[in-house]
Amino acid sequence: MSLENLIYFARNYPDSFHRLLHKADGERAEWEYPFAVAGVNVSYMLGQMLDYRRSSKARVGFAQLLEDDEMAFDNLFCLAFQMLDAQWLARRASYMEFNEVLKSTLGQLEQELTIGGVSSVQNLPSFRMLRR
Repeated sequence: MSLENLIYFARNYPDSFHRLLHKADGERAEWEYPFAVAGVNVSYMLGQMLDYRRSSKARVGFAQLLEDDEMAFDNLFCLAFQMLDAQWLARRASYMEFNEVLKSTLGQLEQELTIGGVSSVQNLPSFRMLRR
C-alpha cells in the first residue's frame, strides 16, 4: 500500500514529491530519515488512525472524508508526508528523532481532522503546503 501511496504522491504532487525525495528544503541533518521508510511509516500511521478499535474524533473525521472522496487516503498520505518533513525541519531533527517527529505529525494531523465542517482533505489547514 505504501508503494501505491508514493506513486500517487509522485503523480499528483510532483513538485512536493521531488522536493521531499531530494531533501531540497531547509537545513538538513547529516543523518536524514530514509525516504521510502518514512513513506511506509506514514501509511502505517494512517492505517492505525482508521482502526475501528480506536474511538477518537480524528478517526471519525477521517472515515467521513473517505465516504466522500475515494482518494482521501492517498491525499492524506501526501499531506501527512509533507507535514512530517515540515516538522522534521522545524525541529532540526536527526535520524534518531524520527519516531518523535512521526508522533508529533500524528498529533497535528489528528487535530486537523477534528475541525468541524471539513469535507475533504483539500480543506484541511495544512493542505496548502502541498505543491503540484
